[in-house]
Amino acid sequence: SGKGRMSLRNYGTAARVGLVAAVVMFGLSGCGKSHDRGALWKVVHGRCAADAEHKPCTVYDEKDGYALLKDHTGHGQYLVIPTQKVPGVEDPVLLKPETPNYFAEAWGERAHVAQSYGFGIPDEHLSMAINSRPGRTQDQLHIHLDCLTAYARAELDKNMITENWSLVSLYGHPYRARIVASLDPSPFRVIAADDMSIHTLVVTPAKHGGFILLDDMAHVFDHGAGEELQDHSCHLDDPHHKTMIMDGMDMGEHPNGMM
Repeated sequence: SGKGRMSLRNYGTAARVGLVAAVVMFGLSGCGKSHDRGALWKVVHGRCAADAEHKPCTVYDEKDGYALLKDHTGHGQYLVIPTQKVPGVEDPVLLKPETPNYFAEAWGERAHVAQSYGFGIPDEHLSMAINSRPGRTQDQLHIHLDCLTAYARAELDKNMITENWSLVSLYGHPYRARIVASLDPSPFRVIAADDMSIHTLVVTPAKHGGFILLDDMAHVFDHGAGEELQDHSCHLDDPHHKTMIMDGMDMGEHPNGMM
């Protein structure tokens, strides 16, 4: 939709200027100053790696370099986490071709989401999201694997998204959007910005093949948390909520406990 759009040239400038204000107002650490920002790494490195059955991780794949952990928020949300120390989206190792493709690994584990919810979920209702440095509360890279909100799916389907970047307004935030044929190369390498720390990436299947890659940048009043596009209750496919998902208030809710 055209409402709330800005030119792609102005998008980057506005985000950079806005981030300066955001640093002053909120600090680069984002929310969660009162808790342990290393807790996630301690679980994966200290518990999953050491336990004979890799508990509490659902999957711990040292060879491919990732772990799958059920998040405490929601019934079906999972986190894909490197088994090596990678603080977040800003780590330059993510731009190297030899680094594990964490988005591809996450997509390969998507069946766990529907299994945990206990009902079927079509691929186009699933998504992967990584928050920016200002928009996260943990300093170990983690990709959120869960359902899209009904609102986000409807808005993406309304827009003519192609292989060229265009702007899509979602929850009042200006996301760049484009189609990528596959998850190879990694979405991190597709973006490959000078300052990756302010970027939040979201990936979901496109209607006619390939994936939609969404990219927003943290700036004032926008922490850069693409997880906002996810519904950790999966109202889109929950049979108990299917009669409610077309209600305007329900489609716009943010029930997430984001990190």
